[in-house]
Amino acid sequence: MTLLPITVPAVLLDVHHLDPEAGGWGFRVDHAVATAAGDTYVLSGLRRYRTHAAGSADPAEQDFGYQLITRHDASGQPTATAVFGQALPGGSPSVIPERDGASLAVLPDGSVAVSSRPGSTHLLSPDLDEVPASWPMSWGWKKEQDAGDNPFAASIAVTPAGRLLCMTSEYGLSNWAGAHPNIVAVSEPGTVPGPGHKPVLRAIATLDARTDGQSDGDSYAHVRYDDAPVRGGNRPSPSLTEALSELTGTSGSLHGYLDSTMTRPAALGDDLFVAPVFGKTYRSTNLGQEFSFALVDDRGVLRGRLGGLHLREDSPFTGFDFTVVADPYRARAFHLNRYGLYAWSADGVLRSRMPTAEKPFKPLVHFALLECTPAGELLLAHRKQHLLLRVPVPQDLDDLAVAVEAALKDYGRERTALKKQYAPVSWLWSDSAATVNPL
Repeated sequence: MTLLPITVPAVLLDVHHLDPEAGGWGFRVDHAVATAAGDTYVLSGLRRYRTHAAGSADPAEQDFGYQLITRHDASGQPTATAVFGQALPGGSPSVIPERDGASLAVLPDGSVAVSSRPGSTHLLSPDLDEVPASWPMSWGWKKEQDAGDNPFAASIAVTPAGRLLCMTSEYGLSNWAGAHPNIVAVSEPGTVPGPGHKPVLRAIATLDARTDGQSDGDSYAHVRYDDAPVRGGNRPSPSLTEALSELTGTSGSLHGYLDSTMTRPAALGDDLFVAPVFGKTYRSTNLGQEFSFALVDDRGVLRGRLGGLHLREDSPFTGFDFTVVADPYRARAFHLNRYGLYAWSADGVLRSRMPTAEKPFKPLVHFALLECTPAGELLLAHRKQHLLLRVPVPQDLDDLAVAVEAALKDYGRERTALKKQYAPVSWLWSDSAATVNPL
């Protein structure tokens, strides 16, 4: 099956009397990952807001905000859904808070990690029925010293050898008031977090090196550089901000890399990674603002960028599509924004570009690129119809456009079959077969 419905447990809709046609609710898809055996985990969120709900004890009237992780087996059937972010009516408090922008990783031991900014990680069992370990990191405008911060990572990707490629956050950076994603780090092969254990992450790149505001408490023992925790000047140098400014000749420019941000790094292999870096976002137009998909090796050396993109004609700032995914088994990277779908080989050469201005690829503007599977498939989520499309990537990237065009043509036929099976209302796909696990 190349098309999966991104489902919501029927029990949630029933207990809250959610009428999809009534409005006041929202559904989003954050991320998806797949295993080598063909299972797929999808992370999504369901909310409802009612202006008259304040103080109501009736679940049918209450506001709510849940996050969901649904496991689909190799045939595409939903088998289990973890529900967290808040307690189900009458249930125990959730051990995992709701966070926008979270992401998933299937670790080498089969456990599922859900990570979110600024640095919280929670481990789930493969069947989504247990939370063996949690490492929270508070989110606020200032560091809450009594919050029990014990972070691991803001995002995790897994390489073929079992290394964890992580993004971690720091306090006390420049003029940032809270914790800010700033470090790219890797673990040793095969080391995984577990109850009472966090593997050491070796920092290989720093986004911003302006650390005058850091104190002795602004470091974490598991994020290290030169055998000591990353803090102050003990970090990889030069920073990505400095290196990319020099590479692009934008040092001191208003539209350079000062106060830039970084999104989830992707693994092109065991020792080569992509760090997406974006210049400062302004309230006015950001079209033409600097961005780089930086190539960094496991020694922290900047190996260049994914090339071939125009700052305006290919800008990810239109629509704020900042995700880059990679296939570490075949050493290639992908990006989708409102202007096109792009594919690169590991040397940074743009091998395929599918412009959304061209008729066969216009439907791509309705999709978000979530991940690349171990089998070499792109996972695309439809932004409004809440369907997950799997696009097999040919061995030769020159043939990718043909494969994408074929998948988009098949989308309508497979969607019709799913509509007969699930009968969605307002593109909300209700499922009553999967086991529901409140966490």
